[in-house]
Amino acid sequence: MSITVSSITKTYGSQRALDNVSFSVGKGEIVGFLGPNGAGKSTMMKILTGYIPASDGKASVCDLSTETDSLAIRSKIGYLPEHNPQYLEMYVREYLSFVAGVYGRGKNQIEELISQTGLTPESNKKISQLSKGYRQRVGLAAAMIHDPEVLILDEPTTGLDPNQLVEIRGLIKQLGKSKTVLLSTHIMQEVEQLCDRVIIINKGKIVADQPTTELTHLKGGKAYRVEFASKISKTVIKKLPEVREVRSLSDTVYIAVEKSGDLRKALFDLAVAQGNQLLAIQEEHTSLEDVFHQLTQ
Repeated sequence: MSITVSSITKTYGSQRALDNVSFSVGKGEIVGFLGPNGAGKSTMMKILTGYIPASDGKASVCDLSTETDSLAIRSKIGYLPEHNPQYLEMYVREYLSFVAGVYGRGKNQIEELISQTGLTPESNKKISQLSKGYRQRVGLAAAMIHDPEVLILDEPTTGLDPNQLVEIRGLIKQLGKSKTVLLSTHIMQEVEQLCDRVIIINKGKIVADQPTTELTHLKGGKAYRVEFASKISKTVIKKLPEVREVRSLSDTVYIAVEKSGDLRKALFDLAVAQGNQLLAIQEEHTSLEDVFHQLTQ
């Protein structure tokens, strides 16, 4: 495995940022590492990249221990941290040349990377003159400069416009064919498009680790968009034994998530019992966002 995490715990005083976390990621996998703010995502990424040590447990990257082989690991990882620190007074090419030198690499890949990451129009500017989206591109190019086996990307598409998003997602997808990619993002659509697998962490603990398609199927349940002829109480719908969750879109339109039994019949019977009419019922796709909400609220 390219990344192996075994029973990692990280504490800051009395606060436990990570609590007995274990997972692995293989070569050629793109894995979404998700969780609400403060869940422990960035802490785990910093442990894997050697920025901070774990309090307990073991982790390895490319069969090298983060505890004893931290320097060697850094040569195998391309890391784009959340806040993307850069030398703002350097020009784009100058900065990438500097990073290549740090890794002991030549400058042959720089022009190719500038093209790959869509930096060509801004490549003659200082980093301080770039928009946030272009600074993200510079950070991604810097993470790739030494052709690492593993890419760890913390919010890689922050600040990108819709056109840039398409380009960078395509690049990450292409890189994932030959490298291991662990990425953190709050954009669920991005995860559904990019990731083979999803790991969700909440309050320092893993609450889900499954292929993306299986996660929405197993955790989400069937959801229905339901419309009544007149106002009905959300509480009344939620009392049905077959209903797990109800979200109101208006006084007469709801999203109801099935728990057991035949929810369609139960909703029809409820409408009759309430002297109401069921105007429409349509099965809805249960999104990753719905599942994320259920597991982390």
